[in-house]
Amino acid sequence: MSILQAIILGIVQGLTEFIPISSTAHLIFAGRAVGLYAGVSAALRAEQTTATIAVLQLGTLLAVLVYFARDIINILRAFITDHIRLLTKGRTGNGRLSQDAWLGWLVIIGSIPVAVVGLLFKKQIEGTFTKNLWVIATMMIVIAALLGIAELVGKQRRSMEQLGLFDAIAVGCAQCLALIPGSSRSGSTIMAGLFAGEVRETAARFSFLLSIPAVAASGLLEMKEAVHKLPTGSAASLAVGTLASFIVGYASIWFLLRFLRTHSTGVFIAYRFIVGALILIGLSVGYISASVK
Repeated sequence: MSILQAIILGIVQGLTEFIPISSTAHLIFAGRAVGLYAGVSAALRAEQTTATIAVLQLGTLLAVLVYFARDIINILRAFITDHIRLLTKGRTGNGRLSQDAWLGWLVIIGSIPVAVVGLLFKKQIEGTFTKNLWVIATMMIVIAALLGIAELVGKQRRSMEQLGLFDAIAVGCAQCLALIPGSSRSGSTIMAGLFAGEVRETAARFSFLLSIPAVAASGLLEMKEAVHKLPTGSAASLAVGTLASFIVGYASIWFLLRFLRTHSTGVFIAYRFIVGALILIGLSVGYISASVK
């Protein structure tokens, strides 16, 4: 992988990880466009592409950590101090966990489903099936439809202060859909948040916080395996690509949170429908191939 290829993939990762249009789908196309790992077998190319994407996600993970640094520090501080007080005094003052400490538990609970499903289907996730464009295009359209329904029926009344166990379970289970390329982690989790009655900005903020454990675990695990899967000399390129994904990812978070304060996800829904339909048409007429070659 060249420096230029890494920068292109990093920019695509940063642009699409947080905006609900599916980063994996765009990275698969970007990888094909720049000829990423051309000349190797389909199975190896799929594994190398998966490893590359997971490592680039560490850049967008860093973007989340930096953007939400104050929130994360408050959650960690409250989580530790509240539980110490519960153990030593039996209460936190009012007998309950603070809002920040409770949010920490919601992130933990919401992360369990994707951890379980990800480990159970790790081999399939890394294989050629999840790089298949029929799968990607179908999920682009399916999530677009579900997101559209969520926009119509969601009450959109609840803020971060009102999140509960149901939100963690619903959004956590929806995050499992992100293991299928074309779904979009942010698209699936924001959709679930809207169905649960959250306002759009709250759905997005909780989606980003919930992504931290999943993306960190995936990226670090793949980082370890990437040493054996990726070609020799890829480290420098991956570092540059990860830096690009961090810079662009930070800007994407800033943009989306402000956009959703006054706009619906309609533009992203339309984009998903159009791209998904174009891919299906291209596949049907044989203009593009379904799997990595």
